[in-house]
Amino acid sequence: MRCVIWLILLIGLPLQAAWFVPPEVDLIVVEKARHSLMLYHRGKPIKRYWIALGPNPLGHKQQQGDGRTPEGRYTIDARRSQSRFYKALHISYPNGDDLASAKARGVHPGGDILIHGQPNDSQEQGVQSSYWTNGCIGLLNHEMDELWQVIQVGTPIEIRP
Repeated sequence: MRCVIWLILLIGLPLQAAWFVPPEVDLIVVEKARHSLMLYHRGKPIKRYWIALGPNPLGHKQQQGDGRTPEGRYTIDARRSQSRFYKALHISYPNGDDLASAKARGVHPGGDILIHGQPNDSQEQGVQSSYWTNGCIGLLNHEMDELWQVIQVGTPIEIRP
């Protein structure tokens, strides 16, 4: 009898998981020093991911090509299913302050900062290097699929040192 009960429980678990719809994310928090991307719903953390960054992640992005990920508050302003990467969410960098700062220093601020999966020519193995992007935020493709389901255009993102 115990075996039958355990079998019913084991068979039932995948069905329950298939019915689970993750809540929509209302805030993304990236902590660069911890290689962490945390999803929030109504002020509560719901999922954490380990992320890859660019080769020079310390400090706020100063200019195009510096390998840094910007710091500050931005929004997800576009979704890309067709790009050099598996899937991508575009971050609203540069903002007005970023543009003014770059102009004052006589440099191009850079742009096209994304949260994205692996390059399309990648043979994803379930592990990624810590520093391989050009200032973007890199995830594994199956993780990008999870974000794709719960993050909409307009979602705020806070990128911390």
